[in-house]
Amino acid sequence: MKNDKKKVLVVDDETKILEVIQSFLESKGFIVFTAESGKKAFSIFDQENISLVILDLMLPDVSGEDICRSLRQKSRVPIIMLTARVNEEAILEGLEIGADDYITKPFSLKQLNARMEAILRRSTDDLVPLYKKISFNEGDLEIDFEGHSVKKNRMEVNLTANEFKILAAMIKFPNKVFTREELIITALGDEFDGFDRTVDTHIKNIRQKIESDSKRPIYVQTIYGVGYKFGGK
Repeated sequence: MKNDKKKVLVVDDETKILEVIQSFLESKGFIVFTAESGKKAFSIFDQENISLVILDLMLPDVSGEDICRSLRQKSRVPIIMLTARVNEEAILEGLEIGADDYITKPFSLKQLNARMEAILRRSTDDLVPLYKKISFNEGDLEIDFEGHSVKKNRMEVNLTANEFKILAAMIKFPNKVFTREELIITALGDEFDGFDRTVDTHIKNIRQKIESDSKRPIYVQTIYGVGYKFGGK
C-alpha cells in the first residue's frame, strides 16, 4: 500500500514500545510522532495533520478512553486501541466511544501494520454512489461523499471512518437489507477481524449521531431477524 508519508501518532507510556513501533513504522514509510502522555498527544495532534492514531488505554495523566472521546469531538481520524484487555465487553466499550479497531497486547508488528493498512484503505477507498452529495428529508441529513462529511440539521457530525463506510454502503444500496456479515464485507472489508456485535455498536453510534430519535430511527432501520437497511428519502 502506498501511504504517501502518512503521519501516525503513537501514544503509550512505555518508552520501549514507542521506540519499537516508531522504528518499524518509519521503515514502512510513515512519519511517526510519539507521546508518553495525554497532554503531549493532544499537543501533537493539534499541530500536525495526523492520519491515524495508535492509542494505549493505560496512560499516566489522561485515560486512553478520555483521549479517544476528545479526539472524536473534533475529528474522524482512525484510532486503533492498544489494550491488554481481552474480554469482549471492554473492547466493545472502546468501539462505542469512537475507536475504529483494536489490537491486544502482546502483538506482532506485522499484525499492527496489517491493521493500519486495512483501516487506512477503508478510510480512503471510494465506496460511494455516483453522486458526490445527497440530502434527505428536505436537508435534515446531508452526506458529502467526496468530502467524507455528514451534517444533521446543517450541523456537522463526526462519524468515525468505519461509521461513515457503513452509512455509505447502506445509502449506495438503499433497498437492500444487510446482514451483519454483509456489512462487514461491503463496508469494512475482508481484513476486518472482530465480533459480529461490533457492527451493532457502529450502528448504535451512527443512530445517536444522525437520528432525531435514536430509539425510533428513520434512516438506519432494523429489519428484525435479518439485519439493517437505509430508510432515508
